[in-house]
Amino acid sequence: MAAEKKLKVCEKGHTFYKSTDCPSCPTCDQENKPTSGFLSKLSAPARNALVHEGIDTLEKLSTYTEKDILKIHGIGPASLPIMKSSLEEEGLSFK
Repeated sequence: MAAEKKLKVCEKGHTFYKSTDCPSCPTCDQENKPTSGFLSKLSAPARNALVHEGIDTLEKLSTYTEKDILKIHGIGPASLPIMKSSLEEEGLSFK
């Protein structure tokens, strides 16, 4: 059974439908998407989850284990290979 989607309005006035309590606006997410760096390669939920946790650089990411990262709401297993390869490109790895 699919959850009912509710009409929401973000701070900037964009309207969108969501079936969860997540306040993330798809339009704002697209406008705020970085054009470079490892965060630009991730999905909006994964990117938002990392930024919410204060993980906005590869150096900060490298202080976490893969297991710790997967515990963060919004991060799924599909994001790990992207993060791993970004870390490796800079000579870094997960803790």
